[in-house]
Amino acid sequence: MTNYIDAHIHLEQYSNEQCARLIENARAANVTHIVAVSMNLESSQATYELFLRAPQLIVPAYGFHPEQPLLSEVEEAKLIDWIKQRAASGEVFAIGEVGLPYYTGLEAKEKGEVLDTKPYISLLERFIILAKELDRPIVLHAVYEDADVTCDLLEKHGVQKAHFHWFKGSQQSIDRMIEAGYSISITPDVYTEQEIQQLVAYYPLELMMVETDGPWPFEGEFAGRMTESAMVVDVVAKIATLKNLPLEQVAKQLYSNSLAFYVD
Repeated sequence: MTNYIDAHIHLEQYSNEQCARLIENARAANVTHIVAVSMNLESSQATYELFLRAPQLIVPAYGFHPEQPLLSEVEEAKLIDWIKQRAASGEVFAIGEVGLPYYTGLEAKEKGEVLDTKPYISLLERFIILAKELDRPIVLHAVYEDADVTCDLLEKHGVQKAHFHWFKGSQQSIDRMIEAGYSISITPDVYTEQEIQQLVAYYPLELMMVETDGPWPFEGEFAGRMTESAMVVDVVAKIATLKNLPLEQVAKQLYSNSLAFYVD
């Protein structure tokens, strides 16, 4: 039997009915684990509640998504204290989604403004330090030039278990990440985006996972459909085609990668 893992989804953003259907379909598709990432403290708490309902299926990740206004010092302290409480309880979880606000910076640039990224970089560094302190994998939102800043911080603090989700970046960044042994994950846009197809062909299969980043919608054959974890089955099939490798071999490797990173 071929098994799968959805390595990145915002599960708490679905309605209860959608979530129930997503989980049912995931299990039917042999998706054994779903890595549910979080946006902030409230989102992290909602993710935790979902984890309690399906602890064998859901692997939670707690953090602060960078594409939003920064936390106050009090809010940040509450979030980090709450994460440390979860660690003290012995719970298995990751740190994430955390990273840098690339797309917010683009929006500011389009308005003729310049986003001050220094506070975001400082916050990311604090989460990287937290991941090191708690010995947890870290889920990263860091694309293009932000990837190099993130790699600097990871190397500075000796964090190796790093997952760059839905990654896009320069050849130099890609080579640097491969050399460091950092993981990436591939979404359903591998069917429509040439840049992602080229990344899949180049990046080592041993450092790759698959994800949906739901509820983000996709185009092509996925247009008009609710994004759900069962879609990783199609993503794995496309990766096998691009790698020109047997489907079963690719599926087993991707599953093993995700299991080792998030569960074992």
